[in-house]
Amino acid sequence: MRHSRYQKARSRCQMIGMLAKKQILLMIVLGSGVMYVVLHSNLWKTNFGLSFLNRKYCNFRGNTSTLLKMNNFWPFLCKSNFYDITVSHGRNMFELPYGVRNSVCVTEMFFKLALSKLESCDLFLEDDSSPPCKKCIVVGNGGILRNKKLGQKIDSYDVIIRMNNGPVIGYEDDVGRRTTFRLFYPESVFSDPLHYDPETIAVFTVFKRYDLKWLSDLLSGHNIMATHVFWKKPAMKMIYKPNQIRILDPFIIKRTAYELLHFPRKFRNQKRPKHPTTGLIAIAFAFDICTEVHLAGFKYNLQDKGSSLHYYGNDTMSSMIKNEYHDIIAEQRFLKDLIDRRIVVNLTEETN
Repeated sequence: MRHSRYQKARSRCQMIGMLAKKQILLMIVLGSGVMYVVLHSNLWKTNFGLSFLNRKYCNFRGNTSTLLKMNNFWPFLCKSNFYDITVSHGRNMFELPYGVRNSVCVTEMFFKLALSKLESCDLFLEDDSSPPCKKCIVVGNGGILRNKKLGQKIDSYDVIIRMNNGPVIGYEDDVGRRTTFRLFYPESVFSDPLHYDPETIAVFTVFKRYDLKWLSDLLSGHNIMATHVFWKKPAMKMIYKPNQIRILDPFIIKRTAYELLHFPRKFRNQKRPKHPTTGLIAIAFAFDICTEVHLAGFKYNLQDKGSSLHYYGNDTMSSMIKNEYHDIIAEQRFLKDLIDRRIVVNLTEETN
């Protein structure tokens, strides 16, 4: 009897020991999984400079106060607290195109003058009815969009970001009808009222101080006289109203150049500096304001010089290959990495 009781107690101890070992093993496996996820996440964020993708806030309505309090960051410059905003991320330490500093304060004066002509720096228009957590698509102007019939799909997103003078009218089946944000600079903005959209926020990307003077002159009703300071003739009138225009914080352009594309800060041997395209700047902007980012129209066939550069017009890839202002190969490589790692979804690749 005593021996039987002993055997039962021993069996019970063995079962408890096995359960304990299984629990410890399970904890080790789970712990290893967590460590892998953390290390893997930190690795790709370190490699690609995408740590700011952690900023996923769903409270973008209204003015800047809430987000500035949480994150000390806002994508647009504001006339009310221009100096506070520019100092917070060191914009005042860089000259244009990635900062606001100037040795004789001329650039800062032009920034303040342009901002004084605008009526708002809010993220969305007052009547925005889209959900607070935004699913966004950035629509490039690439010729790959031709005949893809993605218009209806593009229009289904909460936020649609376009750039430059990529038209919607006449191309609705391929690129959609709606536009939430359109990034532009003086040489790339629409001047024909046919393209005016009252639902669009026009986001001004500044590369030189003459750009700021151009904007303030147009909004003041002045004529643009010194057109020779632009690489091609800029728009001579502004179709957007002051309440629709925002000025993008140069910090976003700087981050795109240095953290995402890893461009050198100094170019030796008289080489012309490389700057991000408006498309890459638009993607960086989307990372800050969206919870999910998709792309369309960003693939270029650099091997075929005669292929269409844009989904509109007759420009060919040869003109992009000759461009010395941008590094298209570096941008295409970066986008491929984003897509391969499923950080973004590319609609135009899905339809191939």
